[in-house]
Formats: sequence, C-alpha cells, structure tokens
Amino acid sequence: MLVSIDTLIQGAISGSLVSFPTDTVPALAARPDKAELIFAAKRRSPDKPLILMGATFRSLLPYIRGSNEELQLWEQVAQEYWPGALTLVLPSSDQVPKVMNPENPNTIGVRIPNCDIAQKIMAETGPLATTSANLSGESPLTRMAEIDAQFPDVLALSLSHDQEMVLASGVPSTVARWNGITWEILRLGSVKLKF
Repeated sequence: MLVSIDTLIQGAISGSLVSFPTDTVPALAARPDKAELIFAAKRRSPDKPLILMGATFRSLLPYIRGSNEELQLWEQVAQEYWPGALTLVLPSSDQVPKVMNPENPNTIGVRIPNCDIAQKIMAETGPLATTSANLSGESPLTRMAEIDAQFPDVLALSLSHDQEMVLASGVPSTVARWNGITWEILRLGSVKLKF
C-alpha cells in the first residue's frame, strides 16, 4: 500500500512492515523486535542477517558494545563515512533481538544512509531492522510501485517520479566487520575505505 510519510512512520512505530528509499536500494524495514516480519515477507533464510539502520550514530549506540577505545574508533569511522553506503558489522548488545542475526547474534551490521527521507523516518521511529526490498534470491526492487505490487501488505512510501529518479544509486553498501583488532571487508560496494 502506497502511503504518506506520516502514515509510514506511524505504521513502523506500531509494528508494521514498511518500505522507503535509501541511498543504495529501497529498504524493507521493521522495528527490531518485529524483524521476523521481514524474514517471512522475503522468504529469507535465517543465515542472512538484517542491517540496523538509524538516523544518527548516537541512536545506534544502545545496540552495539565495545571498549571505550573501540567506541571512539568506530565513531571516528562513522564521522568520516556516514551518512553513506558503509555497513559496519560490530559486536551487538543485548538490545538486538536474536532474530536479526539468528546464526551469529553476537554481531550486528549498522548503517546511516545518506538519504534525507530515510533519516527523517528513522529520526521518528528510532533504528529499524532493514534489508533490500525483494524476494530472497531475486534482484532488489528499485521503484516504490514495484515494491507495492510485490508486497501489497507493506506500507510503501509514495514518491513522485522525480523523487525516485534522484534517490537511490542501486549499488549496495560496502560491508566492513570489526574483528577486535582491525576491519575486514566482507563486501566491496560504493564506499572505498582508507584504513
């Protein structure tokens, strides 16, 4: 169902599955405690974790855990590359529902998208469990009308054609995992890291 941004925000807060653009591909999103809705809608295997997106680094802090030194280092990386197409896989706190990463609940991928609409939504809802909007194994859908057709029960953000044309790059995020000492690149996307 194509809806206004206010309806989408209220739906997400109430626990509904929603979809909105990001700087890469549109997201299928839900409150972290409702993440099982994403797995069910996508027919997604539990060995593929979800990403926790937020509007600010501070909003993501309750979901990650590390030493003071690690937190400072991660914040420096966040200040350099966020908002943007970089997902950092960090040790998770007990605030992260296990359903977000059933195979390895000790880590969580976090990101702040470089997209005003996405940030506006998550400034109101708080961080959301996200993934690309498509059935598992299929290419990500890039238009809200396609998402509405594929997922009629999802609250998808209604956008003008011009808005859709300028929003998403279609290139997935770079994924870097903290191993306790340094970063490991799990997927190379549009962001090239310098560390």
